[in-house]
Amino acid sequence: MNERIRAREIRVIDEEGNQLGIMVPFEALKTARSQGLDLVEVAPTANPPVCRIINYGKYLYQLSKRQHEARKHQKSIGLKEVKMRPRTSAHDFETKRNKVLDFLEEGAKVKVTVMFRGRENAHRDLGFNMIERLIQEIGENGQVEARPRLEGPNLTTILAPKKAAGKTATASPRPAPSQPNAPLPPQAKPAGSQESSGG
Repeated sequence: MNERIRAREIRVIDEEGNQLGIMVPFEALKTARSQGLDLVEVAPTANPPVCRIINYGKYLYQLSKRQHEARKHQKSIGLKEVKMRPRTSAHDFETKRNKVLDFLEEGAKVKVTVMFRGRENAHRDLGFNMIERLIQEIGENGQVEARPRLEGPNLTTILAPKKAAGKTATASPRPAPSQPNAPLPPQAKPAGSQESSGG
């Protein structure tokens, strides 16, 4: 940049992208300085090297802004996490399921974690049943990337968006809040066994 440019001749481009021709660096720098701008080498391997007259501070700011936006976008479609407990209520389960669907529709992968505490560790089947039910209800909106497995006191699985889903994922109907065919939790009795409250 500026006085550090060592080439004998350079091709110069102004701030609007117009070619000013081939100059010696001293002349190009003089032109840049007269406009209160900098001379920056943008293609050092070209023959002759290409330099541009720009506001270097503004250029760095815009570059930083673009990189920040790229990182932000990359982070937003990375890996999201949704946590549940084995005794999560039906309403909370629906809320968590809808959150998973939202993340998948955004193109993000979702790590679903069922956390066990204390005596809940003796009933880990509840967690496996909960994750299996979630996978069934996600249906065509996602796919299982990592099957459910235990990580210490937690049970985890990773769901990913369907590769060719596009906008069709949003068109798939979401399960209704109360489904008569939804699997019963293991501790519940089948409907036919409910005879009387006094039994």
